[in-house]
Amino acid sequence: MTRSLPALVLTALGFSLSPAHAADPTGVWLTPEGKSRVQISSCGEALCGKIIALKEPTTPDGKPKLDAKNQDAGQRSRPLIGLPLLSGMKPNGEQWQGSIYNPEDGKTYKAKMMLDGASRLNVSGCVTVFCKTQNWTRAK
Repeated sequence: MTRSLPALVLTALGFSLSPAHAADPTGVWLTPEGKSRVQISSCGEALCGKIIALKEPTTPDGKPKLDAKNQDAGQRSRPLIGLPLLSGMKPNGEQWQGSIYNPEDGKTYKAKMMLDGASRLNVSGCVTVFCKTQNWTRAK
């Protein structure tokens, strides 16, 4: 029993000293004002995220909302629900870096995200040095 106690102590210390990038942002997140639910999951060696629900999923005529502003005309008929939003998000210190697609303007931006506690995720899309940040909250 005395041999297992040091191993237990070392294991506990190892967990408390783990790097910040080990924090896990996978799960379902709500964008500001609950407009979208985004599922972040593992995609190989990176994380990716897709829209799994919308607060307003249909147009006034009852049709599903589409990726109408995509710069690629061939992509404009795809539904927003199921749309890939985050891609190639890899850990870099305390944050994750990759790309984010913005269906509101049809463009893809460099992105970074960082957990702020267990229930808040700061997500930024950047053009050169200018970034726009949103705070997403973990869905319950």
